[in-house]
Amino acid sequence: MSASLETWEQLAQLIAGGDPGRVEAFLDGLSGEERARAVSRLDEPSQSALLKVLGPAASAELVAQFSDAQAVELLEDLAPPDAAAIVDELPSNEQADLLSAMTRDEAASILAQMSPDEAKDARHLLKFDADVAGGLMITEFLAFPVSATVEDVLRDLRENAAEYSDYEIQYAYITAERGRLVGVLRLRDLVLAQAASSIESIMIARPLHLTTQTPLIELKAFFAEHAYFGVPITTDEGALVGVVRRVAVEEAIGQRETEAFLSVSGLSGEDELRTMPLRLRAGRRLSWLSINILLNLLSASVIAVYQDTLSAVIALAVFLPIISDMSGCSGNQAVAVSIRELSLGLVRPGEFLRVVWKESAVGLLNGLVLGLLLGGAAALWKQNLFLGLVVGSALALNTLLAVVLGGVIPLMLKGLKQDPALASGPLLTTVTDMVGFLLVLSLASATLSRLV
Repeated sequence: MSASLETWEQLAQLIAGGDPGRVEAFLDGLSGEERARAVSRLDEPSQSALLKVLGPAASAELVAQFSDAQAVELLEDLAPPDAAAIVDELPSNEQADLLSAMTRDEAASILAQMSPDEAKDARHLLKFDADVAGGLMITEFLAFPVSATVEDVLRDLRENAAEYSDYEIQYAYITAERGRLVGVLRLRDLVLAQAASSIESIMIARPLHLTTQTPLIELKAFFAEHAYFGVPITTDEGALVGVVRRVAVEEAIGQRETEAFLSVSGLSGEDELRTMPLRLRAGRRLSWLSINILLNLLSASVIAVYQDTLSAVIALAVFLPIISDMSGCSGNQAVAVSIRELSLGLVRPGEFLRVVWKESAVGLLNGLVLGLLLGGAAALWKQNLFLGLVVGSALALNTLLAVVLGGVIPLMLKGLKQDPALASGPLLTTVTDMVGFLLVLSLASATLSRLV
């Protein structure tokens, strides 16, 4: 195979050869980033052929390495039975994540072709929000009745070794009537115990556990406090239904932060790939940009009202964009903090007073410092103390306003069931621009005789 070919071109040739072993070996030799790039650069027929050559198990391992958006792209061109065979091989929480990223019709067609048990578990997990324990848990875990003996458990492990080989086994869980969690069993204790011993005698009773509605922020706090690989998840009645792994919580936290960043960037808080259709990608971006241009027209109208003042003191034109930009930057910092705290559950939409109090202190201090710096520069430049006072006061007041608004606008939008990250930026920018221009030009008008 020619070394001058790009990675995806080499992969395409191997796919055409139809040898699963060579394709797997080639993919295994690539780094994670290069593997993702190579697969994404294949045309759609080659991507479908890749999954068919690899087979369901190997394809599931490949799909699990990609983001949900890219995984959906890989599966959506397959026939439902072929896609279902791959989804069947994924852990239950990854099944739910992938199916929830698809359209309702696509997910339904795949669920209809999955094995009944896998489909039942997936449907159950799809009922939970993605940021609670129920949406993050896996349903593949070991559970044994409290009445079992050590020999009973060891026999079950031997007889079902093939099925359990795909489980991430650290502990076994012990249940009583109606699946109620009563203990946890370390496999080390199991192996070292006498065969006739009861499980109840060697289990750790009353283990720590969380419920299906435990929010992501509490899961994060739990794992920060306890050095566990996973935590059992129960219903409100105490019945064991799943396990949330530490790694799943870490990945979810990272995903929430990524979504917040994308939303602030005007990408609707969703993954965007350049392999997606042009209409979809352009539409997502325009949804933010079209709002922004309309709101900016409002800001420009303030300048039009005070055009005589601006003409008389042309130096003000130098400082208008600085005041607008600095205030906007300060406000966007507060927006980012509020969006992150909302995504992690650290603040609720109704906690306006707390946010206003916290941000006012920051806005006041930063506004004074920035106002003194810019006002001092203006006064020195034009040798006019009043110009410095106008510019510095406007920046200080606008910074305070921007920081406070940046903190509370996301909460307000969240309370109105709107995407706070998508809409906070345009609203904040418009308000800080308008108020900044208004403060500078109105203060200048009031002291015009001292400025000319």
